[in-house]
Amino acid sequence: MSNLTSPGQVLVTGADGFIGSHLTRLLLDEGYRVRALCQYNSFGFLGWLEGVNHPALETVSGDVRDPDLCRAIARDCHTIFHLAALIAIPYSYMAPDSYVDTNIKGTLNMLQAARASGSKIIVTSTSEVYGTALSVPISESHPRQPQSPYSATKIGADALAMSFYNAFDLPVTIARPFNTYGPCQSARAIIPTIITQIASGKREIKVGDLTPTRDFNYVTDTARGFLAIARAENTEGREINIATGTEVSMADTLATIARLMNADVTWVTDPERLRPSKSEVRRLCGDSTLLRSLTGWAPQVTLEEGLSRTIEWFCKPENLARYKSDIYNR
Repeated sequence: MSNLTSPGQVLVTGADGFIGSHLTRLLLDEGYRVRALCQYNSFGFLGWLEGVNHPALETVSGDVRDPDLCRAIARDCHTIFHLAALIAIPYSYMAPDSYVDTNIKGTLNMLQAARASGSKIIVTSTSEVYGTALSVPISESHPRQPQSPYSATKIGADALAMSFYNAFDLPVTIARPFNTYGPCQSARAIIPTIITQIASGKREIKVGDLTPTRDFNYVTDTARGFLAIARAENTEGREINIATGTEVSMADTLATIARLMNADVTWVTDPERLRPSKSEVRRLCGDSTLLRSLTGWAPQVTLEEGLSRTIEWFCKPENLARYKSDIYNR
């Protein structure tokens, strides 16, 4: 099976989303022809690929829940980056059935499509599958703990992917990014929701629990991790963390944001933003030794620099206007 070592046709599902759009741009910059699957809607809106015009970019509107569509878009693609998923943890409490359909059945459809087309496939996981760290740094052998319906569906999708590697010798790799942040991220995430509230002039900032820690990856580093995994030898049949190996509390992260924005603010706990106690992941800090040894990847953007870039992007009026800081985005 060919590795992604020279330009050719690749498929990115979830290309209109946060990480997917950054990965799509990176692939285009590196000379690849990209078929980008964007979530179908009646407005023809392409999400974060809206306005991106490139001769090597082909956009397709559709849904990974449709197996026929998945088979059609996988044709002639030597590598598939499967990022399409429902990812908001709070909404998974309300609509778990939708998460099963999209995250598990959608992944099954893409695995079947990759098998039919002879494609290599990179399946996107999440650090949430580990749950609260039992030991740190968290390696790929850490036990899985389904602390939310979202994480349960991603555990299921990962298991399906590995079953296709074992049963059918499908060239599958599971990429497992830790907490990615940066321009274009949904306001349901902690960093954008704080920035947009401050940028909108609020001085009492609504937050959830500030005690958990996270391992924050700037989005361009995450995208580079995906590309490095696809290009490397000996990644098939592996689960690979994309992580910095450092952790920071929510409280310290938000204090840094306030300092960078020169904002005198107070934090107000909003009960609506609190996870059920057994569902909250208290600590995440990833071990990226495997990724580094296989690919030479290393993060390039520090947290302070990444937060500065993110603040700059969100504070542009045309970007801030896309967000609704007055509501809690699930």
